[in-house]
Amino acid sequence: MKASLFLSTPSPPVLPSKLPAAALTGTLSIHLIPSLTFPVLKHRPGLFPAPRPDFSIRADEGDADGGGPDDYDMDEEEAEEVDNKKDYDVEYEPLVAGIGTSVFAVGGGDDIAVVHSKSFVSTQGWDSETVVDYRINEDEFHKISLLDCDFFIRKPPDPDNDVYDFREMYVTPPDTDIYSIPKVFAPMPQKYIRCAKSDYGCYNVTEPPIDAPRDPLYKSEREITKVFLTKHYRNRRLDDPEFMLDFEEIYVIDSKTKSITRAKVLITVPEGRNRDRKKDLLVIRVNGTSFKIIPESERDDPTTVIEREEWEESRQDMERHLRKLRDFSVSNWF
Repeated sequence: MKASLFLSTPSPPVLPSKLPAAALTGTLSIHLIPSLTFPVLKHRPGLFPAPRPDFSIRADEGDADGGGPDDYDMDEEEAEEVDNKKDYDVEYEPLVAGIGTSVFAVGGGDDIAVVHSKSFVSTQGWDSETVVDYRINEDEFHKISLLDCDFFIRKPPDPDNDVYDFREMYVTPPDTDIYSIPKVFAPMPQKYIRCAKSDYGCYNVTEPPIDAPRDPLYKSEREITKVFLTKHYRNRRLDDPEFMLDFEEIYVIDSKTKSITRAKVLITVPEGRNRDRKKDLLVIRVNGTSFKIIPESERDDPTTVIEREEWEESRQDMERHLRKLRDFSVSNWF
C-alpha cells in the first residue's frame, strides 16, 4: 500500500513523522513502512516558552508527482533567492506562478556569521567517490548515519547545533575512517544555513527462528534510507517566535547512492510565493522522491485515502486476473 506524509507549519511550526497509511499522533514506524522523524525539533526545557503541539500524520489522496501536463519548471533566475544564487528551481503550478512575482529576501539580518576553521577544506568541484588521503576531525562535522553509509557535513560552531556548511562533505562506509567525496546532484548553498534533520526509514521486524524458542519474540532494526535537511525559513532559530521551515528548500541524502541533492518541490498553493507559509502542508510520497506543497484545507481524511489506495490496488489485481481470460488488455468491467 502506498503511503504519504503530511508536514504542516503552524505557529510555531511542527513537523510530522512518516506514517503507515493511517492517522496517527506522534512518531510511529511499523514493519517495512517508512517513517519520518524530526528529533531536533523536540521541545527542550528552558528554550521554548511553551511545548510544541504534537504533529499529526495522515495519508495523501494521490501521487504528488501527478501534476499534469501543464506543470512546468520555472526559469532559474526567477527561482533564485538572495542568499543563494545557485538554488534549485522551485516548481509552481501555472495558476500559482502568475500570482506571486516577488522574491523573498532570504538572509538579510538573519545571515549567520562565518567562522573560519584551520581544518576547512572545500570539497566542491572534486570528482565524486574520490578517496581523500587524510582524516577529518569528526567532532567538527555533523555525522549522519544511514543504512549503507555515514555522511559528514561540516558543522560551524553554534549553540543550536543546527548550522550546516555544505562546502565540505564526506561519505564513508558505516563506522569506518575511509573518507571519500560524495556524489552531488544539485548546486549546494555557498553560505551557512540552518536545517532541521529528519530521518526517513523503517523498522525491519523479524520473528525468531523456530529452533530458538528462547530468543525474543521479535527483533526490530532501524534502517534509515534517506535523511531530509529542511532549511529554516530565513535562517531563524528554533526559539524565534516567527520560526518556520522553508519547505521549498529540502536537501536529500540518499543511503543507497551515497549522494546528496536538492528536492524538486511542486507548490500548488493558490497564493504562490505570497502565501502564508505557516499554513503549508508538505506531502512526501514515492519513497521520499516526490515532494508537493498543498493548502492545509486540502488535507483528506485518512480513512478516505486508505480506501482510495486499496481500491486502486484491488482494481490492478483484478485487471491482471481478467487479462488471462480475454484477448484485449484494457478492462471495461464496471
